[in-house]
Amino acid sequence: MSLHSTFAFAIDTDVFPVCYGLARQQWLNLLSGLAQPQRHLPFPCAGAGPNNETLVTDSVWIGDENADSVVVILAGTHGVEGFAGSAVQIDWLNLLASGQADIPEGTAVLLVHALTPWGYAWSRRCDGDGVDLNRNAVDFSRPLPKNPDYERLRPALFEADRQQRQQAFSEFSRQYGRVALEKAISGGQYRDPAGPFYGGQAPAHGRLVCEALIQHYALRQRRLAVIDLHTGLGPYGYGEIICDHAPDSAGAGVAHRWYGDSVTLPLAGTSSSVPKLGLLDYLWHAAMDERSCYVTLEFGTFSTDHLFEVLLRDHQLWAQPEHNDERLAHSLAMRHHFCPNETAWQEMVLFRARQVIAQALRGVSI
Repeated sequence: MSLHSTFAFAIDTDVFPVCYGLARQQWLNLLSGLAQPQRHLPFPCAGAGPNNETLVTDSVWIGDENADSVVVILAGTHGVEGFAGSAVQIDWLNLLASGQADIPEGTAVLLVHALTPWGYAWSRRCDGDGVDLNRNAVDFSRPLPKNPDYERLRPALFEADRQQRQQAFSEFSRQYGRVALEKAISGGQYRDPAGPFYGGQAPAHGRLVCEALIQHYALRQRRLAVIDLHTGLGPYGYGEIICDHAPDSAGAGVAHRWYGDSVTLPLAGTSSSVPKLGLLDYLWHAAMDERSCYVTLEFGTFSTDHLFEVLLRDHQLWAQPEHNDERLAHSLAMRHHFCPNETAWQEMVLFRARQVIAQALRGVSI
């Protein structure tokens, strides 16, 4: 399979959806037009969208159910980031339906759409309980990880005055360093449901979906290339391949062989992402053999400082029910940060995603 044949065609940014409900309908409609064998498994989610929409995480297995190798593409791990994740999956399904992309013999593709559908529908990163799915992969039968620096910064996180909040962040960064600041805020915490990057007290919906799919399709017995689609961190429009396998592990070696020197590793300090607690990666790592790997494909938008400001304001508003109207207005700011409505950014996302998916299909199949 030629990489060029996979992404050398015109890019249609109309695949970026306007809302979760329409994205799901378009995704489902495309399945009916595929010639390849497929199996659709839906996973209903508690709650409803802002227009009383039913919330579902959808999955589809495309190709031979006995395939030895599987490319898994996850979208909407962080709800609002599902706008771009949907676009990537819909774009690839269009390519597959039109014969502009193919699946190698002995390989299947598993698409998982809207892992956090409540957050997608409401333009939030978390689920309806405030849980960040990408901090939820911890052993809840044991004492939960602690983040004492989060506790230290917590008053500043909910400080209404932006200037005072920024002063507190600057002082913390001056004393302990910028990496320590980012880990304190975004590394994960398990005590504050109203706060950002909260890992929860029990397995979240999206985690249960992943565990069910791993078991249902016997994924532990197959070679896996998992791509988790994210947005909001890193240089504008660039798709960074972030690998949270240990630097000297088999998984990191596989990632470098498949994706080249563009792979970055938080644990080696080469990524725009700092090391974090409870990543969904770790759940999948436990299901992988030494021939497999999990990467996050992170599409950058605006600065990390802007990310923190937009996200903290979101949590402030949702902690105060009387601000319902302002919440809805702020959802536009959330979407703007995580999925800018700019053609050039959208084209970069789709081009890079086509490239990385093609690399995964080729790598897992040889």
